[in-house]
Parts: sequence; structure tokens; C-alpha cells
Amino acid sequence: MADRRAEKILKILRTTFAMPTWTTATRNPFATLIATIISQNTNDNNTARAFENLSNKFRITPETLAKAEIKQIENCLKVAGLYHNKARVIQQVSKITLKEYNGNLAQILSKPLNEAREELLQLPGIGPKTADVLLLFSAKKPTIPVDTHVNRVSKRLGLVTNEADYETVRRTLQLTYDPKDYAAVHILLISHGRKYCKAKTPLCKECPLAKLCPSRNLWN
Repeated sequence: MADRRAEKILKILRTTFAMPTWTTATRNPFATLIATIISQNTNDNNTARAFENLSNKFRITPETLAKAEIKQIENCLKVAGLYHNKARVIQQVSKITLKEYNGNLAQILSKPLNEAREELLQLPGIGPKTADVLLLFSAKKPTIPVDTHVNRVSKRLGLVTNEADYETVRRTLQLTYDPKDYAAVHILLISHGRKYCKAKTPLCKECPLAKLCPSRNLWN
């Protein structure tokens, strides 16, 4: 359960940023997986462009992508960078999903959280963040994905220690906040990181959380 300062942080973030409408719907697991693979080490605009390219060329299903020519997948993903590796991973995970799960990731996502998470982590291209994105947004499981923004902002705000690794950040945030707020914590920390708490030049003077931030004087 959130302490008072953590509650204030989330309340201010809710009044500062709007939650995307898609967060209220259950997202297609396989499409979410493919989009998350594409998003690795690239920005949102290029991720969206690459996913749109892929969607225009192919149906985003394990059946279609498992049989697609790898060069055609690569061409769709060039804008997102690392396209050789991403195309290979997308085809691998498509083939495994088709062969092992009859083309339906729901067979994994319907399992208890920890069991589903461990099984997802065995698939190519799925690290902890990707697994947690799938579990939170496609299976409505109580977990918080930790991307670079969530990691940076939560540490600067003192919600977690500076030395915390992925799992420590995730578990600490989950102990701090109520499970019903996990999606909001994830999305709003990302929004804050993009607009105010930027990696190299945080906008501390404009930041709505400045009075609650122990790191604010480091950039003044």
C-alpha cells in the first residue's frame, strides 16, 4: 500500500497526464509481443512506424509471420533499428507460438502470474520488461513493467534505491502501490520521464513533482 508521499506523487501524476484509452482494454497478446520486441532500443515514433509497416505488409499472427520471408520483415523494421535481429526474433517466436501453443499465447497468460512469467521468459526476445508488459496489459496480471523511464524516475523520486536492479525496482513499486494502480504507475512514470524527468536534462524548475523530489537540487 502506498505511503503518503508515494500517494501524493501518483495523485499529481494523474492530474498532470491523461491515461491512454487503450489501457482500459485487454490488448491482443501476440500483437503486443511483436510491438514490444520492435520497441527494444528505439523510440515510440519509430516503433509505431515500424509496427505500422509490418501491419500493412502482413497480418500480425504467428501463422503469417512464421512463414514470411525474413527480408520482407526486415524491410518493415528498418526504421526501428537492429532490424536484422528483431526480424529473426519475431520469426522465431512466431514459430514457437504456432508449434508449442497452437498460435495462442493465452495458454501461457492464463496461468498463475509467476508461472506465466517464467514460461514467457523462456521464449526468444522476451526479457523481464516484455514479459511484464504482456502480463499487465494482455492478461491483467498484477505486475509493473520497468522500462528506462520507470527505472530512472522511480530512483530520482526516491521510491527505490539507486542501486536497485530490475526485479528490485519492480517488487518495490508493487509493494508501494495498490495492484489496481499498477498500470497507472507504469504509464504515468513513463509520461513524466518523457516530458519532465529526462535522462540528461531534467526540467526540474517546471516539474510538478519538484517539491516531493529528493533529487531536484542536483540539476539546479
